[in-house]
Amino acid sequence: MKRANKPELIAVLLDETRLTLDELASSCTVSRQWVIERIQAGALDADPGMPPEQWRFSSRDLLRVRRLQDVERTFDANPELAALVADLFDEVGRLRARLRAAGFQE
Repeated sequence: MKRANKPELIAVLLDETRLTLDELASSCTVSRQWVIERIQAGALDADPGMPPEQWRFSSRDLLRVRRLQDVERTFDANPELAALVADLFDEVGRLRARLRAAGFQE
């Protein structure tokens, strides 16, 4: 489902790339406060005891933010439920990778 009238940033991130809070929020077209609320809810990893200016996020975090956004919007889910669904998607991905590594096809 495409968002109407919003430009979409498409970029390739390297695993070593670390994004600031503002870069992450901008890349996902969410507010700083949206990201901070997800960190406080435990849906995203960052040390809430550190100042937000010191937080750094990986490409995996960027993908998680996009998944959280999608689940929240599609199902009108709260941040905690969206995080649970994102965790389940991640686990399914890990299990599929293990199956492929063991020689089983999906």
